[in-house]
Amino acid sequence: MPIVDFHNVSTQGLESSPVADALAGLRANEARYFKNKYDHVFTVEPAPEAVEVIEWVHRILAEERDIVIASPPLEATSFEVDGIRMAYVFYESGLSINVMYTLADAGKRAVGFKLSDGMDVPAELETRFKFARQKSKLAGTIRGSFFVIKGEY
Repeated sequence: MPIVDFHNVSTQGLESSPVADALAGLRANEARYFKNKYDHVFTVEPAPEAVEVIEWVHRILAEERDIVIASPPLEATSFEVDGIRMAYVFYESGLSINVMYTLADAGKRAVGFKLSDGMDVPAELETRFKFARQKSKLAGTIRGSFFVIKGEY
């Protein structure tokens, strides 16, 4: 699995995205966060090799909020840090979805959406979520939103 380098940001694996540079910055921003907070090396694999992760994320979206993402996934990853299962899917549109799923009962569990700089809000999310803006050196302006997971996955 390729390591995401947040010092030398690369669009490798994301080239088909119309906002590849911004999406690469968003991916690098996540890699930097996990390295700094958990000393975790953030790796990704091409979507065809990450089917199980993508299906898990898509199942949560479908069952919790009846959401189906229109854009094809390009890359995904799943790992565990501090008793939390993390999953990320990066989509061709520039969308990044993460699932934070605390393994302990009654822990925090949520789905986060991040939009790459320059992309429109996907139609399937547009009327359902408000997106807050945050600035990132690596990713420019990131717009994000989330919802709390109620079910067990």
